[in-house]
Amino acid sequence: MQKPRLLDQVREVCRVRHYSPRTEKAYIHWIKRYIFYHNKRHPRDMGANEINAFLSWLATSRNVAAATQNQALN
Repeated sequence: MQKPRLLDQVREVCRVRHYSPRTEKAYIHWIKRYIFYHNKRHPRDMGANEINAFLSWLATSRNVAAATQNQALN
């Protein structure tokens, strides 16, 4: 049996923990943006340096507020 894909795993965890649909949608959104920023690399193959690069990009290139950066980090 094939292991569920990352986003399906995230959805399942959100539902098991009874997160709101909006929270689930936000988590999926930020995970997708992170993956696409890093040219579709899987998050398991990345670490703190890639997270910092993504957050720096959000702050400098996308001019997002600190609260948005915190949401992306969560």
